[in-house]
Amino acid sequence: MGHVTERNAMTRTLTLPNGEEITEDEVILYNGYPYRFRFVDGDDYEFALSPLYWGGSGMDIPFPDRDALVEQWESDSRGTLTDEEWDGWVREARRDPQFTDDELDEIARQLGTSGTTGGPLDRLRRLLGF
Repeated sequence: MGHVTERNAMTRTLTLPNGEEITEDEVILYNGYPYRFRFVDGDDYEFALSPLYWGGSGMDIPFPDRDALVEQWESDSRGTLTDEEWDGWVREARRDPQFTDDELDEIARQLGTSGTTGGPLDRLRRLLGF
């Protein structure tokens, strides 16, 4: 457990593969999608990443240890982002048909970014590939 640091009884942290240290409930960009980090109780897994929109729906990704996270950390994983970077991620994701407007609106709300809402014209542009 060398990657988990306890500053006091209330704060536990995890060092990401990029060297960034995060606390529980922080949002990170993992494999191109925003996830919330949290420690889990039990013997099988040490922590999990919960997708911001789909969290609690059985889509959480549990990890037995940091080494497992390192193995699955891909090039589109960045760790935490600034508000401006999250806003840019949401704007870019609005051009991707794999995301729904409801999903991105909720992600933007949870991130506290504007993420420009997806109105009818934006939806039409996405469908037409513009």
